[in-house]
Amino acid sequence: MNDKATAGAGVLYVVATPIGNLGDITIRALETLRGVAVIAAEDTRHARHLLTHFGIQAELIAYHEHNETDSAPKLLARLECGQDLALVSDAGTPLISDPGFVLVRMARERGLRVVPIPGANAAICALSAAGLPSDRFLFLGFPPRTSAKCREWLAGVAGETATLIFYESGKRAERTLRDLAAVLGQRQAVVARELTKHFETFLSGTLDELAGRLAADVEQRLGELVLLVSGAEAGAGAAQAREEERVLGILAAQLPLKQAATLAARITGGSKNRLYQIGLSRSGAQ
Repeated sequence: MNDKATAGAGVLYVVATPIGNLGDITIRALETLRGVAVIAAEDTRHARHLLTHFGIQAELIAYHEHNETDSAPKLLARLECGQDLALVSDAGTPLISDPGFVLVRMARERGLRVVPIPGANAAICALSAAGLPSDRFLFLGFPPRTSAKCREWLAGVAGETATLIFYESGKRAERTLRDLAAVLGQRQAVVARELTKHFETFLSGTLDELAGRLAADVEQRLGELVLLVSGAEAGAGAAQAREEERVLGILAAQLPLKQAATLAARITGGSKNRLYQIGLSRSGAQ
């Protein structure tokens, strides 16, 4: 625990905590949380519940996306004075769509030791049981909140052959599934909800089918979800996508984008929505 990278300095432990079932915490995580001088938590109330459950008394400091720029130097000062520090998020592994990057980067820049304490992660948990290809995957975190920005963003990964993994709020999940369908087409997908908890569910189907199931069942729209989507087809599928985009480029040089996307879809048999979103992303990059 007290092995130091810099003489006299403390160690920053990045500690994964359960995503639902408290029994998933590791022995090493408990030992670490019991041994540090202070715990920096995304939500101190949430962290206190976890610590109380395991009988851990510790000083808690709030460290979240709204204060991390100001809080990081103060935490680094404590590390440099020899105090060991644990960083935890509300659930799962810190920094994975959670705060912590600023603190970890600054600690490493100062030559301080950063030690990961691995454990639960919602994306990997969902992937392990989704039944989609897991040899290659791309974690994309939370999509943009508006449909227009989301579809433009998705166009940039439409040709990716790896399984795509997203986090999403249950309140926005139906709309995001429809955005995914508009840009990526009717791929096979999985919605994972309440992972490791009593009402854990995995829903499988095409993107539109899943959007319909969420629309019909309010319980499937509660909490935060993991969305997993099959990657683009390799080989012929990728060649077809390139041809669609080539035709779009030729037409868009002479016509308004909507008209170019419509004609390109008719000529190639591609998705008008996908081609339109690709055109938007290209024009935005210029």
